[in-house]
Amino acid sequence: MTPGHPELTFEGAIATLTLHRPEQANRLTTDDLAHLTRLLTEVNARPEVLVLLLRGSGKYFCSGYDIGSIGGERPVDFAGMVDAVEQARPVTIAVLHGGVYGGATDLALACDFRVGSGLTEMFMPAARLGLHYYQSGMERYVSRLGLDNAKLLFLTARKQNAQQMRDMGYLTHLVDTDRLEEEVSDLARTCASMAPIPLLGMKRHLNHMARGTLDAQALQADMRRAMASADLREGQAAWAEKRLPRFSGN
Repeated sequence: MTPGHPELTFEGAIATLTLHRPEQANRLTTDDLAHLTRLLTEVNARPEVLVLLLRGSGKYFCSGYDIGSIGGERPVDFAGMVDAVEQARPVTIAVLHGGVYGGATDLALACDFRVGSGLTEMFMPAARLGLHYYQSGMERYVSRLGLDNAKLLFLTARKQNAQQMRDMGYLTHLVDTDRLEEEVSDLARTCASMAPIPLLGMKRHLNHMARGTLDAQALQADMRRAMASADLREGQAAWAEKRLPRFSGN
């Protein structure tokens, strides 16, 4: 791993992507964006991975993209990297143990779940910096948080504490600081225990529904695939026998 670059690790059905620039609040560089996209491709290529954790090292989750590099000569595709997180095959969980700033707010919002504690806070300073946000990010804010909350965050650049983030729906889970890792582990293990075909299919189709881009034929195909699967038979047997199911993904 190149020093400072995000790191990807695997433990069974759960992968973890860790941002590694704690002395700079895990600020992302142009090279980091390309590296993250490559790591997401690697995760997507592993059918055994059902859950992906996204976390930061040190005090903060992430401070977004390097502001000083905006407008430079090198092309920046922050939107493409974040969109790749939303489109990732596994269920994604952002572990928000500290501050979430700038573009990192969209990076976390692209995940399926966002778990925070009392130390979590956020703000989106785009308008304060003279920066107009990209389309897919604004759409994500509107579709996931609602128009009024999107306007509050984008047009005022006000900092939001953990309870405010939970109230607006940004945090899907808010727990005491000393319970954060326990909550994340429990959520990850719960998702990883589900039948892969409906778990991953419903995640994908729900995201498309939220954006108004549902492919009804693809949804029906996944429903038929689940109906014909060995995992459905296993789920039925486990329910009748009052035991935990042993899913194979087939």
